[in-house]
Amino acid sequence: MSWDFFVPVCVGDLVKTGGINQYVVQDVVSAKQLPSCLNFKAALRSQGPLCILEHFDTGYSVLHCKAVDLAVKEDTLELLVQVSGLSVSLPSILVSTSLSAAERKEKLNAVKMSVFLLCKLTENLESDSYRQNIVTAPGKGGKKGKACGEGLVQWDSEREQVLQALVQLFQLDIRSLWSLSLVEEEFISCVTCCCYKLLENPTISHVKSKPTRDCVIHLLGLLIKKYNHLLAGVKVIQMLQHFEQLSSVFAQAVSVWSTEYGVRAIIGEVIEIGQKSSEELAREGSGVKAFASFLSEVSALVPELMIPNISVLITHLEGESDDDTSELNHNLPPTPQKEPEKEGEDGELKKQEMLVQYLKDTETFALQVERAISVINTMLYWKTTSVQEAVQFCVTVCEFSVANSISGVRKMLPLVWSTDAAIKDAVIHAYRRLYLNPQGDTITKAQTLVDSLSELMVDASLGTIQCLEEIVQEFFSSGSSLQSTVVQVLWERFTGKRETSSLYKRAAVLLLGMAAAEREVVLSNLDTLCSVALGEKVTEDFLLARDAVITICNITDHVRQSKGAPFRLPQDHQLFTCLTQAVAEVVMEDPYWQSFMEQAVRLIYFLAESPDQLCSRLLQRSARLLLDQIAEGGEVNKDAGQMQDGSQESNEQNCVCLAQLLAACGCVAFWQVSHLERSVSAELRRRRGETEEREEKEKGPAGKANESTMEEELGLIGASAEDTEAELIRNICETELLAENLLSAFLPLLVRVCGSPGRYSHPQLTTAACLALSQYMMIPSVCEENIRLMFTVLERSTLPVVRANAIIALGDLTVRFPNILEPWTQNLYALSDEVPSVRQTAVTVLTQLVLKDVLKVKGQVSEVAVLLIDPDSHINSLALNFFNELATKDNAIYNLLPDIISRLSDPERGMSSEDFNTIMRQLFSYITKERQTESLVEKLCQRFRTATERQWCDLAVSLSLLSMCERGFKRLQECWECYSDKLTEPGVYQPLLSITAKLRRGAKPQFKAQVDEFEQRLTAVHTRGLENVESPEMDEENQKAGVSAEKTVTRTPAPTRGRLKSKQQGKPPVSRCDDSFVTPHKSRKSKKPAITFSSDEEEDEEAVMAESETPKVTTPIARTSRRARLRN
Repeated sequence: MSWDFFVPVCVGDLVKTGGINQYVVQDVVSAKQLPSCLNFKAALRSQGPLCILEHFDTGYSVLHCKAVDLAVKEDTLELLVQVSGLSVSLPSILVSTSLSAAERKEKLNAVKMSVFLLCKLTENLESDSYRQNIVTAPGKGGKKGKACGEGLVQWDSEREQVLQALVQLFQLDIRSLWSLSLVEEEFISCVTCCCYKLLENPTISHVKSKPTRDCVIHLLGLLIKKYNHLLAGVKVIQMLQHFEQLSSVFAQAVSVWSTEYGVRAIIGEVIEIGQKSSEELAREGSGVKAFASFLSEVSALVPELMIPNISVLITHLEGESDDDTSELNHNLPPTPQKEPEKEGEDGELKKQEMLVQYLKDTETFALQVERAISVINTMLYWKTTSVQEAVQFCVTVCEFSVANSISGVRKMLPLVWSTDAAIKDAVIHAYRRLYLNPQGDTITKAQTLVDSLSELMVDASLGTIQCLEEIVQEFFSSGSSLQSTVVQVLWERFTGKRETSSLYKRAAVLLLGMAAAEREVVLSNLDTLCSVALGEKVTEDFLLARDAVITICNITDHVRQSKGAPFRLPQDHQLFTCLTQAVAEVVMEDPYWQSFMEQAVRLIYFLAESPDQLCSRLLQRSARLLLDQIAEGGEVNKDAGQMQDGSQESNEQNCVCLAQLLAACGCVAFWQVSHLERSVSAELRRRRGETEEREEKEKGPAGKANESTMEEELGLIGASAEDTEAELIRNICETELLAENLLSAFLPLLVRVCGSPGRYSHPQLTTAACLALSQYMMIPSVCEENIRLMFTVLERSTLPVVRANAIIALGDLTVRFPNILEPWTQNLYALSDEVPSVRQTAVTVLTQLVLKDVLKVKGQVSEVAVLLIDPDSHINSLALNFFNELATKDNAIYNLLPDIISRLSDPERGMSSEDFNTIMRQLFSYITKERQTESLVEKLCQRFRTATERQWCDLAVSLSLLSMCERGFKRLQECWECYSDKLTEPGVYQPLLSITAKLRRGAKPQFKAQVDEFEQRLTAVHTRGLENVESPEMDEENQKAGVSAEKTVTRTPAPTRGRLKSKQQGKPPVSRCDDSFVTPHKSRKSKKPAITFSSDEEEDEEAVMAESETPKVTTPIARTSRRARLRN
């Protein structure tokens, strides 16, 4: 056993990632599935109390889930009481000297797990019983409801059994199970908290509660004496202050602890309350009365133990703080003399102790609030009315500056797009309250508001920025008097008139772009934007330059939409001069140059006249710079005294320069295609619309009526024109884009760099080239010619970023060119990559393709199922989301399950049983239809015939995970011959036995008898073997069943029988089974030629798949009309 169980402070801590070798709950079962998962009984019978080591998660789920039936809790408690029967076997173990460390750890974990579940479930049921007592309290007639009487009586007896089991356990010296016999405080606190919880019951002092009361007192006595429970005195004082009825109970407890357990000092600890002044006692009211009554009863029970503590109480005998000091005075024996009073420092010390306790309580509360933040954050996206309350909580904790409170504020931001108006208004109001209503004068308010919004912009994703834009626009459209002042502060920060950091500069330019009323103003100040962000200092902060370009792009887009006409600037505008110079003539290894370059090219195509000509000159300048640099390096290297380091540095710079050139080429190719399909097409439609409108005006009403035809009525003329335009754009993309121009000139170089990683091994160069090639593949002919190379890069590249980029690119190409990519789709499942970021990218892309019906779900979805147990929690959640969404499609998961089970249980895969069980438990939770369950029962049973020994266990576990009903059980019985000879294996027998336990719960008597009979049959075969169980009576029954089946076949119509015979003629008889469950055998195919990258020695070979490896088109995919694509 490689893990240790640590008793948590909070129940919810067990599902969080723990420390090294710390047990963490992996499988929390939902309340709906709990009744079918409580299979302790069979495990308890076979494994004994140690079964808790394997079934702890199920018991924990009863505590974790809120809406659990009372019957389920009671059944779990009954099983846990039996599990705690470790006290029977522990005595011999505790005195054993031959016990290994592993066995000791196993017993210790079992003790801690069972005690933890037993105590926490007891507290839970005690709370339920108390609430039931309140609900069914006596009415005016003084009569209780039936449910109240029966429920409380039953719980009283169960509660006593729990306490007795705990007393028996702790009477043993279980301290020897711990290292150095040091029992951790959390374990003891778990038990003592349960005890004190039971003492809070208002009826604990009644006569009928005496057995429970005595058990609690003795259990606490054991914990005080043997397990160092030091806080008993403090708990007595605290509980007397809140529960007045406990005075007699604690008097009896203190008496027992001091006499039977020898803890005589407990009385002195308890009556330290006497150190308080009379004024303090007078303010405490009922708590003082309870304490006085407690002292009175203690003095009557053990007067000899009160004498050493008289000095503490003597000052209060004449006070007015309670009504019962006279009783205390009568019960105490005479004292020889009055001891001197405590000094004044004691009172001051007590005040300091109370202050320390107050601060500790405050810290505990703050920590609880911090823990609650992550839980409340998840509630923001629940489909309930609690969303608005969660928003309010996030606002409140943020106002109090609670640690990590900003996470909830950011997480609620996407709710501004909610279709629920109430939720959207709540979020907008929350942000207005937190960030848009500052205090102070006008300048102070504006600066505070800008600071607040800038903090949200720091490190924000693109999605977050888009959400913030909605909030900011709402502010600027509200007519606030702060608008002009806020804009002034933003300009001053961006231009540097107000000293600020580069982060706040970037936030300022983005916020200026969000101000709807200021867009025209920003556009009119392009010169200022260029000089500040795109001028000579552009290399100092590429992120500021990028954000400035993004702002200009967004403003341009809004202006174009508002005017309805193209808005473009001349090519010689200062903006394009700055952009061209920054992109073409800057050579440096800056990680942010790439993102700046992409946005710069995008802006050129958005805003420039004839952007293709401008970008062509940009690429020429970049290429000329590279050639000059190479030539300069060559001349320098001719010098015989040139050092080797200088040569390496020159090569490094050349690779960086080439990488930037290729990256720019790919970006230009991408935006050139986009420009044609969007901007040019939109302009053609706009001009055609204007022409048609002008012609209609010239014709007049009469001419229009005469030329009315069927085609016009059906709109075919407009459709024909759109198709003509789409065909024109397609021809341009196919022919002119790859004609004699710079884009076509760089394509061979791109292919060579991507296909020869041995020669071109520089990481930045390889990354840029592969990304650029994927952008070139937006052109159909380029995609068709280089698809094999791209998949080779995906499979063979050693750079994770290249593999991740290839997955994204191929996903996009699958949407754009489905017919070209269809034969290759099976290679898209790059889900077993060793790098988590690549696996995350793969599952994200695959999810989008499958859920949008772009990609058909095939057998390779089993690789997604494996990600349900991925060590990376984010990948795990993505895979879970994939199946959650897939489950919304009719029968999707049901149809895939056969192949998934067959692939995951394949012995050659080598998946462990635990991992297989975890995956299948999640997948089978989606099977909710009775007919699907029945069908799967039969298919899984038939699979036993061809399965291996390991697969028997996997199939049996799969059967046990199904939510089986009577029809499914009947099918399980009918398939007895499929699995009966495997029942001698525990891995087959135990899961099938758990099925009977689930079926028996709540079953009708007749059906329950059938289940019992089936269970007996299972057990008999398991213990004695199939050949020793089959009796003549059974044979006779089987013969009768055979005759019945034969009669049934006879009634089958003759034509169907004939067809069946013709199909199976000449073939050996086979059992009825689902072929998809059969483990695929390795077929002997001719060995494929090796696929290798070219190296320095073989640089002429291309590292692409051979022609024989190219998948053939099997199923053509219908493409959408060109008109529909252009509209998008």
